[in-house]
Formats: sequence, C-alpha cells, structure tokens
Amino acid sequence: MIKIKKINTVSNYLSFSRVLLAVPILYFLSQMEQAYIYRIVAFLLMIIAAVTDFLDGYFARKFNEISELGKIIDPLADKLAIGGITIYLFYLNVIQEYLLWIIIARNILIFIGGSIISAKVGKVLPSNLLGKITVCVLGVYLLAAVLGVSNIGWLNDFLIALSIIMSFLSLAGYIIRGTEVLRYKKNENV
Repeated sequence: MIKIKKINTVSNYLSFSRVLLAVPILYFLSQMEQAYIYRIVAFLLMIIAAVTDFLDGYFARKFNEISELGKIIDPLADKLAIGGITIYLFYLNVIQEYLLWIIIARNILIFIGGSIISAKVGKVLPSNLLGKITVCVLGVYLLAAVLGVSNIGWLNDFLIALSIIMSFLSLAGYIIRGTEVLRYKKNENV
C-alpha cells in the first residue's frame, strides 16, 4: 500500500526529475547533428539524470524514505530514460537495431515479471545490485554513443558487448530472484 506521507520525499522527487529530464535530453539529441554543442548539452543532462539515480537511493536510505512508490518510480524512471534515449539514438542511426531490441526486451520483461510477482506477493521488489550495475553499463554506453564512440571501433565494440552481457545477466538475475520469491510465497502458504 502506498502511503501519502511517503510520496513527498526527496528521493521520489529525484526519481520524478529523471523522468522529466528525458524531454530536454531528447530535444538536444534531436539537434545534435546541427552542432556538436547539442551533443555536449545532451551528455551533461544525461550525467545529471545519472546523478539523480544515485542520489535518490542514497537519500531513501539515509532518511529512511524507502517506500513502495519509490520502489516503483525509481526503476520505472530508469527504464523510461534508458528506453527513450535508446529508441531515439536508434532513430538517429547511432546505435544498432539488435542492441535496441535487447535493451527494450530486457526492460519490458523485467517490468512485466516484476508486476506479476508484485501482484502475487503483495509488495514491490526493489531493484537488485546486478540490475543497477546493468543500468550503469547501459548508461555509460549511451553517453559514449552520444559523444561519437562509434568512431573508436574497439571501444564501441567493447561497450556494446558489455551492455549485451550485462543485459542478459541482469535479466537472468531477476528471473532467478522472482522464482525464489514465488517459491518462498508458495511454501509460506502451505
């Protein structure tokens, strides 16, 4: 159950701000072919969004603001920001189609699986460390892509491979954790 007093927290506002930052980020990405400064502005806004991701978790723990809403909005903000930027960079021919589908499929599967598990156990499972590391790796790749990493073949290939590996590992981690939670819930009811 989401409690009203737990909505107005610094950590939740930081998560909401990450969703809102997607709009100017996408705008500056749409202009990046016009002048390199637009790439830099998009890059800096993406860094600010990444900092809000770190800070929302920090403040939630420091001020004991961990809430069901926060467990929903934080990963949702990550998925919307990463997904939106990924789709737009694909649209601009900056990233490959296969990487787009891997990232989008991972996000959709985790969202659907998390929703099903939450409905069955009656609470929202927080993001796990492997998921956070994966978001960080994907973020680094997207930042590099905005700055033109495709011009440095070996670095581009390394970041793509790392993004793919982490996407599959984190998806497997969420599946394993979800299965364990459901098994525990089933045994608890017996």
